[in-house]
Amino acid sequence: MDPATRGAGIVLAAGEGRRFGGPKQLAELDGRPLVEHALAALRGAGLDRAIVVLGARADEVRAAADLSGAEIAVCPDWAEGLSASVRCGLAAAGEVDEVVVLLADQPFITPAAIARVRAAPGPAARAVYGGAPGHPVVLRRDVLARARELRGDRGFRDLLGDAAQVECGDLADPQDIDTREDLEVVRR
Repeated sequence: MDPATRGAGIVLAAGEGRRFGGPKQLAELDGRPLVEHALAALRGAGLDRAIVVLGARADEVRAAADLSGAEIAVCPDWAEGLSASVRCGLAAAGEVDEVVVLLADQPFITPAAIARVRAAPGPAARAVYGGAPGHPVVLRRDVLARARELRGDRGFRDLLGDAAQVECGDLADPQDIDTREDLEVVRR
């Protein structure tokens, strides 16, 4: 990765939290909301900008989480699924050379994992954990234009067929928090 690369980090935090039973972005872990954990990882990774994509309960999340220093993009179409949030984040990022995408419900992604995935060559790269695909995902210019056209709830999975697979199991834990039970497990 060229040090002059203009990069933006995007935290996808627009979901309703239906399985969780409320705004999981605000569920506390180690004294702070989940969305703040993802934002802290981006801040520690040396990206030029951090963008948090909100949707359901955007005002509530904005009021309760410390999102200072981040750009906020509110996705009016959040209910369409993950692709709408990705498109919204990419629109907020504008013309950049690369985008790093994280999910707000994965509090154990580290700046070191982000750096390792960013260092991988090619138009796209993604973290894998024991061979299982996860986040962060890095999209570069060749893939960004196609990512802006995504539809449905599949995110950018279809764009990552040839992405570099970067093992990050030694640097981060991909555990995501989908339910209150998941949260209780990681709190122990």
